[in-house]
Amino acid sequence: MPPLKTIFMGTADLSGTTLSALLTEPQIGVVAVVTQPDKPKGRNLEAQPSLVKVLGQQANVPVLQPPRARDPEFLAALRPYEPDLIVVAAYGQILPAAILELPKHGCLNVHTSLLPKYRGAAPIQWAIANGDTETGVTIMKMDMGMDTGPILAQRVTGITPEDDGASLHDRLALLGAELLIATIPGYVAGEILPKPQPLIGATHAAKIKKEDGQVDWSQPAGIIWNRFRAFTPWPGAFTSWTAGTKVHRLKIWSAQVVAGNGQPGEILHAGPDGIVVACGADALCISQLQREGGRRLAPREFLAGHPLLPGEKLW
Repeated sequence: MPPLKTIFMGTADLSGTTLSALLTEPQIGVVAVVTQPDKPKGRNLEAQPSLVKVLGQQANVPVLQPPRARDPEFLAALRPYEPDLIVVAAYGQILPAAILELPKHGCLNVHTSLLPKYRGAAPIQWAIANGDTETGVTIMKMDMGMDTGPILAQRVTGITPEDDGASLHDRLALLGAELLIATIPGYVAGEILPKPQPLIGATHAAKIKKEDGQVDWSQPAGIIWNRFRAFTPWPGAFTSWTAGTKVHRLKIWSAQVVAGNGQPGEILHAGPDGIVVACGADALCISQLQREGGRRLAPREFLAGHPLLPGEKLW
């Protein structure tokens, strides 16, 4: 295969894993990198570059940061590269038809689900939250729809009880990068043909919002535990506790499902071995938590300064 002129587009950390893999492949020559503009982060809200931008600069590859992918000026900036291929991974913007049609071999996308399941922004988190036991990655050729393009390749991985949003993200990032590198040569040579997505089984993975981390104690403990794992590290799992006239926001960092009966949110046990809270079915034993503005604490440390009594409620 003659060297390809490839443009890479991505913004999220997962994109960095994909770009790193592409940069090691001389036959998939990355001629330009596109990422979103630097965004304010941290306490000082200083503009911070994406990992994709940093990697592009380190590799001496031109980096473009258009505010909007639909701007005519951006398309004009891409044309001189005469790309053979555009690869997209978690870029964060919808691409117009003019960009999809620009490269000779079209645009390929790395999506972290087994399409057509979990189209959309947060497939990793919702796979865990819904209690799925497996997920995977899909390499697809992009069209004008939201993750509706034909499929080139897929690879499956299990979801273990030890997985959370962070660990599954990292594993799928590596899996997607490996599958992309393995797929491109056969696709460009015409040996791998895009196959339309099945008409049955399509679901949508909505963008995660901060309020998704609010614990609903009326749900079964298993569902709460799945959501807790899914939304780690962000937005996490949080609940409220009223002590006297003060309301405290508590963030849960570690918990397990245990047997227990009581009113949803009722504290059944509070000791150095854990804080057991009744759910809609069974209970959750919290083994690490944090008061807003405080630090992560084991139950022994937390209870020394914030006594919780059986019969009190979290909400």
